[in-house]
Amino acid sequence: MDSDIRRRLLWVQLCQRTGNAGLVCRRFGVSRPTLRKWIRRFHEAGEAGLLSHSRRPVRSPNRRVFEKERRLILSLRTERKLGARRIQNELRCHHDLRLSLDSIHKTLVSSQDAPLARPARQKTRHRYVRLIPGDRVQLDTCKMAPGCYQYTAVDDCTRYRVLAVFRRRTVAGPIQLERT
Repeated sequence: MDSDIRRRLLWVQLCQRTGNAGLVCRRFGVSRPTLRKWIRRFHEAGEAGLLSHSRRPVRSPNRRVFEKERRLILSLRTERKLGARRIQNELRCHHDLRLSLDSIHKTLVSSQDAPLARPARQKTRHRYVRLIPGDRVQLDTCKMAPGCYQYTAVDDCTRYRVLAVFRRRTVAGPIQLERT
């Protein structure tokens, strides 16, 4: 016998012997509705009623993709090699069927017959490169805290980075003006 079933049977038997549900609940740390559920199930089906039941619904009234639509989606995928968005357009235009992209995608993913192959994309990086140092400098400002600003400058030729922190974010803040 499973340990969960033994534990529930103990709850039910102790509640029947003492007649005090509050005592059983306090002793085993079970809520009253839970104890009542197990007592009701025990009276209806005996020890077999103390087995855990699946909470999954038997049928879903809001289910969108039925077997007919599923077969149609998979046939469009295998015969014409269409993706989810094109399948959606095809279903809307030629079959008068409106399904969301998510429903179509879930159908395609759940099927082992029509795997989704994603093309490998190469990220292209565009780097600014100058031949002469100091020809182009990238400048960035970042507020670190109230009254604390970080200035960063990166040279495109040498990739040297200069970083400084100042109190003000004005034009005169990072530039040290000389007094004459």
